[in-house]
Amino acid sequence: MEFVATCPKGFESLLAGELHALGAKGVRPLVGRVSFTGALRDAYRCCLWSRLASNVTLVLARVGATNADALYEGLSAIPWEDHVAPGATMAIEAHGTNEQLRNTQFVALRSKDAVADRLLSRRGARPVVNTDVPDVGIVVRLSHERATVGIDLAGEPLFSRGWEAAPPSRGRLSPRRADYAAALLEAGCWFRDVRHGSPVLVNLFSGTGSVAVEAAAQALDRAPGLLRVRWGFSRWAGHDEDAWVELATEAADRAAVGAENSVDLVLCDTRPGAEGAARRSLRGAGMGVEPRFVSAGELAAAVGGASPLVVADLAWPQPDDLASEAEALSLFSAGAGAVAGHDGAGAVALCADNAADAAAGGEPAGAIDVIVGRDDATIRCYDTMSLSAEHPVVELRGGTGSVPVLVGASDQFAARLAKVAKQRAKWAAREDVSCYRVYDADLPDYSVSIDLYQGSETPGRWLYVSEYAAPRDVDAGLARRRLLDVLAITPRVMGVEPSNVFVRVRTHARGGSQYADGGREGRGGFGREGGRDVRPSRRHDGRVELPRGAHLVDEGGLTFEVNFSERLDCGLFLDHRETRSMVRELMKRTPGGSFLNLFAYTGTASCYAADGGAGLTTTVDLSRPSLDWARRNMERNGFYGRSHEFIQADVLQWVADRRHERRYTWDLIFCDVPTFSNSNRMHARSWDVQRDHADLIISVSRLLSPGGCAIFSCNLRNFKPDIETLAKAGVALEDITAKTIPEDYARNPKIHHAYLVRQ
Repeated sequence: MEFVATCPKGFESLLAGELHALGAKGVRPLVGRVSFTGALRDAYRCCLWSRLASNVTLVLARVGATNADALYEGLSAIPWEDHVAPGATMAIEAHGTNEQLRNTQFVALRSKDAVADRLLSRRGARPVVNTDVPDVGIVVRLSHERATVGIDLAGEPLFSRGWEAAPPSRGRLSPRRADYAAALLEAGCWFRDVRHGSPVLVNLFSGTGSVAVEAAAQALDRAPGLLRVRWGFSRWAGHDEDAWVELATEAADRAAVGAENSVDLVLCDTRPGAEGAARRSLRGAGMGVEPRFVSAGELAAAVGGASPLVVADLAWPQPDDLASEAEALSLFSAGAGAVAGHDGAGAVALCADNAADAAAGGEPAGAIDVIVGRDDATIRCYDTMSLSAEHPVVELRGGTGSVPVLVGASDQFAARLAKVAKQRAKWAAREDVSCYRVYDADLPDYSVSIDLYQGSETPGRWLYVSEYAAPRDVDAGLARRRLLDVLAITPRVMGVEPSNVFVRVRTHARGGSQYADGGREGRGGFGREGGRDVRPSRRHDGRVELPRGAHLVDEGGLTFEVNFSERLDCGLFLDHRETRSMVRELMKRTPGGSFLNLFAYTGTASCYAADGGAGLTTTVDLSRPSLDWARRNMERNGFYGRSHEFIQADVLQWVADRRHERRYTWDLIFCDVPTFSNSNRMHARSWDVQRDHADLIISVSRLLSPGGCAIFSCNLRNFKPDIETLAKAGVALEDITAKTIPEDYARNPKIHHAYLVRQ
């Protein structure tokens, strides 16, 4: 008989070796599948014992598939009465297309007609179709102008072992499929360790325990299909019950004997809930094995003089989650370092790219390209004898532990960060500041800024790390490794959970704009009077809604909403802390006066103005989500009602309209402009602060009440105000930048420019 075992892309050679070891003959790897020959008993054995196959199909025939009629005729010639018993249900599973048959649903429908018509002509009754749980599954796989037709012997996919728990609804523990876990073990030659007795597995990022279960199952000689209750061949008319019972009994006997075997599972995962999830999976699979959970610093001691297999799942971080990637690579570096130079040990990692090589301390002995979900990935196998035993490790100050790193010089960054963090914490406590900049490219090679945010109503500490774009002559790989080291070291030094570290990578671009992110601009339409909106955002119980991912922090006696995971910027620009205080003090000089906030973003300046006694605040921004955020900030601080309005509009056009109407004036205006914007929702073609600032400042000055003033701010580093043009228009400009730079930004005084504007 001829059979086809399917598998994920990249598993073909591993599966071929496994099938050969299970006694299959004529094993031939193809793309996404492996063909083999043998008796029906051999196929049953593969269903029961294969850890890598997704399905096993008995090939009945190959028929022509040049068009729908040829396919129908070919399937009609197969004696389906020998395969579908009277009263049995059936279903067709179609794969592949060609030029004439381009839809798999149509292929399945035409194939079903052929099978049903054949049975109708032989028995006088058509079979019942059951696509959910059919008694007989028929597989039709198109390739060019031929179709391979067969019986699905497995039924449910073989990687569904029968013990899997439901995936957690929250957190970062995504279950790894059992066949992928088995592929990691197969690539790392775990079968060799099992044969030599007392095997030791070190599983990094154990997740929900798939690798641990598969490793224990092999060590205890338990068939992966032992717990399955349904098979595709059970109701197939050609089923050999005697052969199956004999194989199942043999598997049960082997499991009983193998239960006396020993296996040492050393698991390490920094994600919350990992230990409990792995233990539940082991119990659910019937494994009488208690794993040892250790921390990264305990790995070397846990390994001792043993020669374990280190299996690391490094594919769980999202592509843009650099903080989690740094956490994963740091732990893998510790694991590889614990076994480097150990004869007989091995290391294998599932990862998205080759970044694991630097963490391992050497090139892989082999690599297998696979697909995880929809993303390309690789299984990388390392010879521990060729790995460097001297992995770079940063010893943290005060005996607080060590951090494996990718670049040896990262110890300088750790020392510098620890020093400035201690100094900055003392300053913040003295000044009663809870959110501040800790580090700002103090070392040129580690060109990042690190901001600390601390919660108010609910405890919490969050780090916001921004990477400055490296010069183009700096090796991109080295810059990335340095950044990953920063992300591994920083949470340890700052005492923040790695899951509370958020990263923004800056690239070379013209200027920068808080409006460049389309997700922030929102899709709100213009309301009455140019988008004026004074609707409350309070719930019926009087509380202000806190959106998903948001937290509350304090600044200057006020409470603000920040969000690190849902937005490009978190909602509170710390470099304007002194500027906002200046807004409050200026408003105190005009009790009950009016305040206009242009390009308002989340309305923090409006809150300060209201706290300074503003009787009327007008908050203008193009983005509806930002205005909603600003309204929540105002209401959370007790400022709500018709005296505080929020207007969604193109700020440039709105200012021009108000200027020409000559009906609106404000005592104080704050205008923090983007550097550059080309939003298709602006009336102007684009905005460039250096090119266009003079016209805007002149227009803003015309909206001032007699004796009023405006604060104009931008973050273009080399900004030069057009003093001559402004003077001709009767606008006086006073540079107040030095007064608005907070102490924690003293290293970077060009973070913004600020000017006092008067007529």
